Amino acid sequence: MARTLRQRLPPGIAAFMTEPTLNHVTCPDSAGSHRMAYWLWGPEDACDLVVCVHGLSRQGRDFDTLARALLARSPVPLRVACPDLVGRGRSEWLAEPMGYGIPTYVSDMLQMLQQLHAAAPLGSLDWVGTSMGGLVGMGICGSASLPLPVRVRRLVLNDVGPVIQWSALQRIARYLGQGGRFDSVRQAADAMWQLSRSFGPHTPEQWLELSQAMVRPLQSGGFALHYDPAIAVPFRTLDEAMALAGQAALWPLYDAIRAQTLLLRGAESDLLTAQTAREMTRRGPRAKLVEFAGVGHAPTLIANDQVEAVASFLLPTGPTRDEKPGSGTG
Repeated sequence: MARTLRQRLPPGIAAFMTEPTLNHVTCPDSAGSHRMAYWLWGPEDACDLVVCVHGLSRQGRDFDTLARALLARSPVPLRVACPDLVGRGRSEWLAEPMGYGIPTYVSDMLQMLQQLHAAAPLGSLDWVGTSMGGLVGMGICGSASLPLPVRVRRLVLNDVGPVIQWSALQRIARYLGQGGRFDSVRQAADAMWQLSRSFGPHTPEQWLELSQAMVRPLQSGGFALHYDPAIAVPFRTLDEAMALAGQAALWPLYDAIRAQTLLLRGAESDLLTAQTAREMTRRGPRAKLVEFAGVGHAPTLIANDQVEAVASFLLPTGPTRDEKPGSGTG
């Protein structure tokens, strides 16, 4: 009954749906396979799809505010898929920790897209990627040989680019994988806030909402962080030389992107410098740059101005279907 009612909804009315459905897709890996979870918003038969991919230690419910805004604003039926990358949230953990990396995440995204395409053929595909989710998006958009159901039309890179500052990677390495037990979600939220002040101003209510899906209950009582601590294993093998080699590989990917591209930057970001952001507006897809004052790495896309920047880019007035990919200007 619920599916039938949703199919009959006129455009835009899907905004009444305030909660997503939890879905899974089976993905291959070196040990056989794993199940990846993703949260799906909007009518299951909508042909327009937005994929929102989180950062290194986050999960798909980070995009609740943005997904609701996109559904409310879209003039056509819209699906929004927000995966929990493997090792995070409701997804399974890998048996081999060295599998936690961009190649695995890109492969998993292809599996999810094929499943979504089989459920309802895709007419358009847009991508929002925060930090590591943006790197996954660059891999998807910059690799012409990937078997995508449709090419990505619009790409949002949230505080990430081909050059990632080594000092920022060192900062992240100091806390990534450090677990712990918390007596309550509030206690966990307070602890995470100490590590996340660079996200910029948030009300206590906003931060608690962002933190709800960041913890999992323990059978012994209390809560732990939602992700596999082993995601830190490959991260900690990085050294500065490897980081520089990664940049050499990422620039060609960025230059190959043909999707219209929006680059968001926290004006105080220690991961994406202003110099790199400016270079991204001049080469490759010539991204349009929007910066947010008082925010570091990375904007959480729940503040009104941040949501508006993304929504107005993904859902502009005027032509949509017949736009030529890459026709945006920086």
